[in-house]
Amino acid sequence: MKTNQPRYQLRIIAGTWRGRKLGFAPVSGVRPTPDRVRETLFNWLALVVRGARCLDLYAGSGALGLEAASRGAAEVVLVDSDPLVVRTLREQLRLLSADQVRVVEADTGVYLRGPAEPFDVVFLDPPFREQRLSGVIQQLEAGNWLADEAWIYLEAERELELPLPANWELYRSKTAGQVGYHLVRCHLPA
Repeated sequence: MKTNQPRYQLRIIAGTWRGRKLGFAPVSGVRPTPDRVRETLFNWLALVVRGARCLDLYAGSGALGLEAASRGAAEVVLVDSDPLVVRTLREQLRLLSADQVRVVEADTGVYLRGPAEPFDVVFLDPPFREQRLSGVIQQLEAGNWLADEAWIYLEAERELELPLPANWELYRSKTAGQVGYHLVRCHLPA
């Protein structure tokens, strides 16, 4: 699929920063969630994002977390371990005056071993073909990172079978090219 956007640039689709073009770090493996997929995802989350606390693990370009902030999320935490990615994200936040967004430079596994902060929405888009999804899902579940009735977005290679805990319910699921993208609802036990 061809786009007119320069390489290493993404566009915010809707909200406060609608139409803003942002640069992202030219790091191997960083692949922003395509516009069409983001639009579908945020249509699914339309009634959830405004006022939500959102966690974007493996933030990369920041496309998901920044889109959530643009659409009214109260707080967004972007987590990535690559120093160039983190530096670029912080530059973009300064340009946007995005006070509700913070960037954490950390390995996702290490971050999730830290003190838990429950989030309403979690974006989980690990590097493809590295088998990280199952371990991170277990950490989110066991570490009290999820608010009651949290929503989790999972993006992975199309053929990957989702390792969902028993109390996670697949709400929506689609594919685009080689990518499978899924929205899951977590029902925490009372």
